[in-house]
Amino acid sequence: QVHVVESGGGLVQAGGSLRLSCAASGSIFSINVMGWYRQVPGKQRELVSRIISGGSSDYADSVKGRFTISRDNVKNTVYLQMNSLKPEDTAVYYCYAEVRKSPAPEAYAYWGQGTQVTVSS
Repeated sequence: QVHVVESGGGLVQAGGSLRLSCAASGSIFSINVMGWYRQVPGKQRELVSRIISGGSSDYADSVKGRFTISRDNVKNTVYLQMNSLKPEDTAVYYCYAEVRKSPAPEAYAYWGQGTQVTVSS
């Protein structure tokens, strides 16, 4: 089994910063991709940012220049540094990990339980 656990959400004023962390543990051979999605009530979950094992990353246009994703492959951990936060960043943020459990190429997606980020105006 694989567990994905997020931490670091909370309440912050507009213009402030938060850092989210996410750690994957369990039956892990390697992790291809780790990333963050977010969701607000009534809307689809959207990609915020993701990073592959080699370090390449991409971002949603709405967060480019404000958010930075990073990863520790030894600790199977991904971080999301969020700066210049806006009220529209308010959402539940979900971490995911695309995990290989063996040398075989098959990979499986695992999700965390979500962490609330609220940005007040």
